[in-house]
Amino acid sequence: MITLFGQSYAWNAPEVLLIGGAVLVLAGLLLLTLRAAGRSATMAAPLMREMNWLSSRVQSLSDGQERLAGGLHHVSENHAVSQTAMLHVMEQRLAEVSRQMNESLHGTSTRTARSLGELQQRLETIDKAQANIEKLSGNVLSLQDILSNKQTRGAFGEIQLHDIVQKALPSDAYTMQATLSNGKRADCLIHLPNPPGPIVVDAKFPLEAYEAMRRAENPAQVREAAQQMRAAVRAHIRAISEKYILEGETADGALMFLPSEAVYAELHANFPDVVREGFAARVWIVSPTTCMATLNTMRAVLKDARMREQAGAIRRELSELYKDVERLSDRVGNLDRHFGQAAKDLEEIKISSDKASRRARRLDNFDFEDIAAEPVAVLTPKALP
Repeated sequence: MITLFGQSYAWNAPEVLLIGGAVLVLAGLLLLTLRAAGRSATMAAPLMREMNWLSSRVQSLSDGQERLAGGLHHVSENHAVSQTAMLHVMEQRLAEVSRQMNESLHGTSTRTARSLGELQQRLETIDKAQANIEKLSGNVLSLQDILSNKQTRGAFGEIQLHDIVQKALPSDAYTMQATLSNGKRADCLIHLPNPPGPIVVDAKFPLEAYEAMRRAENPAQVREAAQQMRAAVRAHIRAISEKYILEGETADGALMFLPSEAVYAELHANFPDVVREGFAARVWIVSPTTCMATLNTMRAVLKDARMREQAGAIRRELSELYKDVERLSDRVGNLDRHFGQAAKDLEEIKISSDKASRRARRLDNFDFEDIAAEPVAVLTPKALP
């Protein structure tokens, strides 16, 4: 019998068997637990080493974190200092930029004011120029009115011709409004030597046909105006040839002066046959530019003729000059001889003076014996040159 918890049970009772089985199970479990604990202890040693290593690493990380915190604090302080310095520099820079901007704005405003003043002056100049242009336009209209009349157009050509001739030739080389033997009055007569002789310059020119050509609006009007132009110029060339080319009195040619370069260019560009007819009639058409060139050539001819006229007088003057030079050479030779004779006389006078001085010194010393011993020099007068 087995007594459990104050009760008795048989050995084979189910309760005893159950309890025994439970005890056996517990004992098995305990044995298994002890074995597992042994194995766990064996396996826990590396784990403990790992735990210790991890603990040391954690401590190192903690120390590094503390150092990192200190570094971050130092960096924060440096950053604060740098930020303060940068803010100070930025404030200075901003102040300098502000000052420069103020100066630049002041200078810009000054330059702008000056530019506006200059612009105002230029506008005033432009206004004056505009007024002059308007005045000139009125003068151009007046000039057109002048050129529309034959008489006034002729006077305008004469004035322009006189201005050109006055600049190119001496005053005694031409005559304005000269009257010829046939009673015709030439606008300008240039006194060239023979040959070719005096040459006439006529300052009248046909303008109506040229103006008609410019106003032509269709080919028919252009052809009609061109015919009028050709006929007017031919008639004018014929009149100059008949009135101003006089045998034995003038040159065998004359000049037709056109005070308009445009008319001159039109004739040579579109009317070459008329120009050739002028050559055949010995009437040469000139413009202000070509007239100046022609007059310069005439001035060279006048200068050469005057030099030839004076060549005889120049030769006579050279001959007289040669005679004067010869006389001067002879007189210089005579003067040289006189100077030579005077030098010789001075030398002899010096010798006589020295002898007289010696005699005076001896007389002063009473050396009469020496005086008697010297021969007496006899002076003979010499003829003066």
